[in-house]
Amino acid sequence: MELRPGLSALVTGGASGIGRALVLALAQKGIFVTVVDFSQDKGEQVASLAEKEVSKFHSRLEFAPALFIKCDVTDSNELTAAFEKHVKTYGGLDICINCAGIATPVPFYQDKTDGAKSWRRAVDVNFVAVIDSTRLAIRAMQEAKRRGVIINVGSASGLYPMGVVLFTRSLAPYKRQGIRINVLCPEFIQTELASKVDPKFIDLMGGFLPMEMAVKGAFELITNESKAGACLWISNRRGLEYWPTPAEEEKYRVRPKTLRIKSPDVVPLNIQLPQSFEKIVVHTLSHNFRTATRVQRTLLTLPLKPDYVLLKIIYAGVNASDVNFSSGRYFGGGNKDISSLLPFDAGFEGVGIIAAIGDSVKHLKVGTPAAIMTFGSYAEFTMVPSKHILPVARPDPEVVAMLTSGLTASIALEKAAQMDSGKTVLVTAAAGGTGQFAVQLAKLAGNKVIATCGGKDKAKLLKDLGVDRVIDYKAENIKTVLKNEFPKGVDIVYESVGGEMFDLCLNALATYGRLVVIGMISQYQGEEGWKPRAYTGLCEKILAKSQTVAGFFLVQYAHLWQEHLDKLVDLYSSGKLKVAVDPKPFLGVRSVADAVDYLHSGKSVGKCENFSFCLSVALCFGSVILMSENHSIMFGSIFELFDSSKSFTMPMEAMKIFGAFSRNKGFAVAINLQAEELLPAKTSKLLHQSKCGQYHKHRG
Repeated sequence: MELRPGLSALVTGGASGIGRALVLALAQKGIFVTVVDFSQDKGEQVASLAEKEVSKFHSRLEFAPALFIKCDVTDSNELTAAFEKHVKTYGGLDICINCAGIATPVPFYQDKTDGAKSWRRAVDVNFVAVIDSTRLAIRAMQEAKRRGVIINVGSASGLYPMGVVLFTRSLAPYKRQGIRINVLCPEFIQTELASKVDPKFIDLMGGFLPMEMAVKGAFELITNESKAGACLWISNRRGLEYWPTPAEEEKYRVRPKTLRIKSPDVVPLNIQLPQSFEKIVVHTLSHNFRTATRVQRTLLTLPLKPDYVLLKIIYAGVNASDVNFSSGRYFGGGNKDISSLLPFDAGFEGVGIIAAIGDSVKHLKVGTPAAIMTFGSYAEFTMVPSKHILPVARPDPEVVAMLTSGLTASIALEKAAQMDSGKTVLVTAAAGGTGQFAVQLAKLAGNKVIATCGGKDKAKLLKDLGVDRVIDYKAENIKTVLKNEFPKGVDIVYESVGGEMFDLCLNALATYGRLVVIGMISQYQGEEGWKPRAYTGLCEKILAKSQTVAGFFLVQYAHLWQEHLDKLVDLYSSGKLKVAVDPKPFLGVRSVADAVDYLHSGKSVGKCENFSFCLSVALCFGSVILMSENHSIMFGSIFELFDSSKSFTMPMEAMKIFGAFSRNKGFAVAINLQAEELLPAKTSKLLHQSKCGQYHKHRG
């Protein structure tokens, strides 16, 4: 919810302490406020101050811009009347903050009374009244049919008394009705309530928090639309942090034996292996990928080595660093040593179908969808050791995006950035292949995310992904925005541009901040390719603010690939992660150089891929490409890989998948020939009887 003039808020316990600070902070945004408190003198004083602030935004109002209502929050009738008066005055309720609280000096187990004036009273005010007020706020929002936010403020000692926290977490499903209920758990702030706590205990907790942190936390819970049933913990030691953190959740998550989403079993294909196939090889060292590479037809050598797998590539990922690979930057030694390796296969990643296996490979089967992250994916077929095979659910283009791009973001943010929650994270080139993952993973971890991009389409994509502040460098000055809107700096930078952007990001880094370099695409091109750059004063800068600049190279984290790929697939399959694949089609190995040029042109949005080395097999698995209806995909005979000498019957599971495939909105298939001209008569009849056949006739 955007904090804007004209909204209305009700704050219990609003006459003093955190409640008072929140009332005034809301009033300074032009929000009408009702102060609910038992202290009349303090309440009227705060309401008067709030009225002056709200009046700066509104003139000639027919109602009071701020109200004070004296109320004992433990009296249900009085509390109900307070909510009714607020709704009658302001026409509804947008924000409710339950901040009323008292302290008891005597532990309940030492209290020799019935507790009516001590611990029992504290439970009624600090917990039961929170439940009652939350109930009334939900009802007010439902009756007005308005979206709303409710914040319950936990006890002064933060998370440790869990009653309010667990109650609030149980209300997360109300988000479906447009009502988000969250809990704010600050540690000790210097208020009248906190003055009754043993100073030694406060020192043990790290001392008093500044009031501004509580206000910042409350505003974060109001404005962050992704949070419902969330607990925001505030401490001097760790700042703002959603609890439990992703790391804590991992400790207690009940997991199946594997996170991988199983494919609908291996489809039994009789794949006819060709005598030869085409692939891209680097034949001369150059940062110009087109100059450095050529298409080469290679004989398929059978039988395979015992521990090898033959993979039929369906989709291959295009990466900015392809030009570094073609110039030999990823090989050790001098130019003479590297040149001795020529020619070598190109392409970092791909997905496809296992077409054949060696005699000693027992854990994989022909027909299994799989991914690879080894050199040689720009090919129709590739032979790799079985240990390099990453089984996947389906050979979809989204899986390719999760490989180099997704794994770089996931592992780099966890290991190099040491990302937790409650931080401000800046992602450069955020609409690209890896940037799109970085912004989403940072948001899912409970952080505020800033993203840079160039162009309206890219900015829209990032907003759709939930980015808090998108900076389109074609419309705004990045340096000015960061300086004006984030004067204290950003905690984490995920940097892939290099050059002047690196300098800008380093200058925008906060004290204790971490800048992770995962690439420098702006420096890859040029007449002489990627040249080393001098960073004058770098050591002095990071020393002065205890900052960290960390490099990240994915190949050095191979032991984490499967674990993080499983996590990404899990997030994607549950709908928590979106994957954008650039809609421009690049078909076959002969278009690879065009795809690399397109990526470096800055026009791509999301992951750029080269596909349909064989879309036919992808269709059998219901593969879907994220494309607009203005784009088409050309493919040949659907059954071109099958042994035509044998009779063919489409498996029932494949028929079901064809039907599901036909219902995917926004996907256009262009077939220049009729199905009867492409397929044997028997399979053509089967196709037309399926829903996919209906789809072909309707759209073809």
